[in-house]
Amino acid sequence: MPGASGRVLVVDDNKVIRQLIKVNLELEGFEVVTASDGAECLDIVHDVAPDVITLDVVMPRLDGFGAAARLKADPRTRDLPVAIISACTQYEVESGIEAGVDAFIAKPFEPAELVQVVRRLVERRGRRERRGAGAGQRG
Repeated sequence: MPGASGRVLVVDDNKVIRQLIKVNLELEGFEVVTASDGAECLDIVHDVAPDVITLDVVMPRLDGFGAAARLKADPRTRDLPVAIISACTQYEVESGIEAGVDAFIAKPFEPAELVQVVRRLVERRGRRERRGAGAGQRG
């Protein structure tokens, strides 16, 4: 069942890493859409409607922290879980927390860890949406 595990928007300026993340997630049943930087991520996020976004930090035009901060500032995307995939230095973790990032995956990453973190974020979002639907938000 394609897409049964959720849709992930993978954002990284390195094509090889983008493909590596995509393949690992698709093997576990996720539907994956990719973007090459934070600006492209913001351009397509509403059309893609992902369940989770993974962001590299160092990218041209708009870095991962800038993209995360803008996603969290937008009422339409503020509840989208965001995971940073980077070297995860102390500075990056602190900056990510400030930007509202939900999880960190250190490069080089283990594919199993990547899948586990993304799955946890998809499940958390699903629980949040079910609670919201039960609060009288019927369409």
